[in-house]
Amino acid sequence: MARQRIERLFELAGQEFDGHPDRSNRYVQLARQIGMRHNVRIPKELKRRMCRHCHSYLVPGSNAQVRLRGMYVVVTCLICERQMRYPY
Repeated sequence: MARQRIERLFELAGQEFDGHPDRSNRYVQLARQIGMRHNVRIPKELKRRMCRHCHSYLVPGSNAQVRLRGMYVVVTCLICERQMRYPY
């Protein structure tokens, strides 16, 4: 049940990002709180859509920059300007 709520909140965050980016960030915060409260992990594909540092919803080209460097995908959050690396 909690996992479904988390997925639905990320879906709403994606829909609301164009008009209300603050609302989409709030949806991500709520999803994190639900995950922590019910001890449920956020799925990997959804976890990569949020910043690890400032917990904002990331959209490549809008508030995130995605680059390939060596063996990693480097995602830079343009809000807090921190980088996250994911192997590929």
